[in-house]
Amino acid sequence: MKFTHFLCLFLLFVSCKKTEQNLTKITGKNIAIDTTIAASEEITKMIKPYKEELTGDMQEPLTFTPIDLTKENKGKQSNLGNLLADLCIEMANPVFLEKTKTNIDFSMFNSGGIRAIIPKGVVTRERAFKVMPFENELVVVTLSGDKMEELIQYFVKTKAAHPLSKNIDLTINKDDYTLKINGKPFDKNKTYTVLTTDYLQSGGDRMNFFKNPLKLTVLDYKMRDCIIDYFKKVDTLKAAIDNRIKLK
Repeated sequence: MKFTHFLCLFLLFVSCKKTEQNLTKITGKNIAIDTTIAASEEITKMIKPYKEELTGDMQEPLTFTPIDLTKENKGKQSNLGNLLADLCIEMANPVFLEKTKTNIDFSMFNSGGIRAIIPKGVVTRERAFKVMPFENELVVVTLSGDKMEELIQYFVKTKAAHPLSKNIDLTINKDDYTLKINGKPFDKNKTYTVLTTDYLQSGGDRMNFFKNPLKLTVLDYKMRDCIIDYFKKVDTLKAAIDNRIKLK
C-alpha cells in the first residue's frame, strides 16, 4: 500500500514538472485570396444591413454645382482649390475664434491633397470623401514675418496651384512679389495666423515653413468634415478664378 502511494506521488510529480521548450523551426506558406475562395453566407448576412446603410449614407445629396470643379491650373489658381481654401476658413474660423478670441488671417493647402474633381450636378457625401480621402486635421499656425516670407517664396517658385484663400492679394512679377493680407500690406514685423492641415504643418509637401511655429492651435476638426459641413450648409457651390493671384 505504501509503495502504491509512493508511486502515485512520483507520477504526479513527474507529470507536473515543467519542461523547457525551444523554438526550432518556423514555416509559412502563401494563401492566395481570389475568386476561388467562397464567401461566408453567415458573414455576408451579418454585414449586409451595415453595408446598405453605409451605401445609402454615401449617396446622400449634399449640394449642387453648376460647373465642373477641377484642379486645372490657371495662373496658379484652380476653381476647386479656391473653393476649398475659402470654405475651410469660413467653417474653421468660428472654432478658432472661440478658442483664441482672434481670427484666422488666411488659409493655405496643397494642390496634391485634392484627390478628385467635383463634376457638374448633384454633389453627394461620397464625392466629398473622394475629394478628401485622408484623415487630415485642420490646424492653425502662428508664423513670424520670416516664416511668412518663406511661405510666399515657396508659393512663387513652385508651379503648382496650391490653394490660398481669398484673404490673399498676391501679385507675382517673375521672382518678385507684392502681398496684401486682408487688404493690408504684408508687414514682416507682424505675426500671421494660417489655417492648414496637420500633414502640411509637419512639413508635408516640403512646406517646412509650417514646422515649429510660434504657436500651434489644433481645432479638432477634420478637413473632410469641414467640407461636408459646408456642402450641407449651401444649396449651390460657387467657385471661380479671381484676382487673389496675379501674374505679370
